[in-house]
Amino acid sequence: MSLAGRRIRVNDIHLNVVVEGEGQPVILLHGFPDSAFLWRNQISALAGKGYKVIAPDLRGFGDSDAPQGKRHYTFDIITGDVIALLDHLGIKKVSVIGHDLGAVVGWLLAIHHPERLIRYVAVSVGHPRAYRSGIEQKLRAWYALGFQFPFVSEWTVRMFDWYVLRRLTSAHPETDHWIKDLSREGMLTAGLNWYRANALEILFGDFPNAKVPVLGIWSTGDRFLSQDQMKNSARYVDGPWLYEKLEGPSHWIPLDAPDQLNAILLTYFGQPVHN
Repeated sequence: MSLAGRRIRVNDIHLNVVVEGEGQPVILLHGFPDSAFLWRNQISALAGKGYKVIAPDLRGFGDSDAPQGKRHYTFDIITGDVIALLDHLGIKKVSVIGHDLGAVVGWLLAIHHPERLIRYVAVSVGHPRAYRSGIEQKLRAWYALGFQFPFVSEWTVRMFDWYVLRRLTSAHPETDHWIKDLSREGMLTAGLNWYRANALEILFGDFPNAKVPVLGIWSTGDRFLSQDQMKNSARYVDGPWLYEKLEGPSHWIPLDAPDQLNAILLTYFGQPVHN
């Protein structure tokens, strides 16, 4: 299942991009193992309140192209896709919302392209320097190490009717949809290549401070991300910083608590921007 969008060519690939509404632009960036479908409740809520919502299937996911080889999935290339997409749509400045690996892309946009951002909302994943600094977070991210091994990782994730993925996601209601998407030829490898192409950068890369207003959102039911890696992101934001903790939802806040998330987003976007 996916959201029908338009095919837009950027950086020699085609992205499936949902564009709804008119007004101040907001772009939504998903992570693994999702697609723009993750944001279905946010798209309608934001578009209905006067925002122009752009939700791409990022490269390797959904109905977008999935080039072969991990070299096609570095964060530099993926952030380049986002900038090229904004240029194609004639958007000079945009608010960004990112989740999971899409949140890392959002942080890199806030770090390296602050002139293109109005503000940034990081859902679940904090600034890369905060993410890699704590022992608790390193222990929670054990699965990312397992994803580094080509062929073995794919076989392990698929074995026994995707048992590992079902356990990893605690049999989230969205799991069957993820499995259907990842079962298509080349798609599981494309998703895992996001981890393989960027592991060294996440661990050892130079990540300056973000220079735009940032709202961090974390949930107590998140098995993969610690609260510290989000709260400590305040140290790495030069613009105004806000933090919201949600009690209960799992890692997939946009799916588990859509009304609560939408209310936070609309309130935040309604506030004046103070850089």
